[in-house]
Amino acid sequence: MHPPPPSLLPMMQIRCTVAPLVSLGPAPQGERRYVPLGGGTVSGPELSGTLVEGGIDWQLQRADGVLEIAAHYVIRADDGGLIEVRSDGLRHGPPEVMARLARGEPVPRELYFFRTVMRFTTGAAHWLHLNKVLALAVGEREAALVKLDVYRLT
Repeated sequence: MHPPPPSLLPMMQIRCTVAPLVSLGPAPQGERRYVPLGGGTVSGPELSGTLVEGGIDWQLQRADGVLEIAAHYVIRADDGGLIEVRSDGLRHGPPEVMARLARGEPVPRELYFFRTVMRFTTGAAHWLHLNKVLALAVGEREAALVKLDVYRLT
């Protein structure tokens, strides 16, 4: 008999403004690019606060249509604690859906795959438990906004 699978507990919702994409051009593995991250909000049962402007979402657009995501940013909790976030994941879907996203059109998140695994680092006393957490985010991309529903992996 196998032990029960891990569960996902709602942790927070992140809403982050994003600047226009910057392409570094074709690289050996695909098009290398990044998206500057602006401010935003964090709200949820476990963590609330704001996003510190200046994060970066590094991306690799692979030849198979998959976008590899490596975002790195900071949350300022409502109590002032600073929490580093490293978020690695994938975004992909049918070519016509991805073309709509690229044009900045609204696309329901059910039509494409956008998932990241998140890790946290902090020295803020109240938030030290986050140094031991893995979380899964389900994302949705809008023209100038990224929405993430974040779940703690138990």
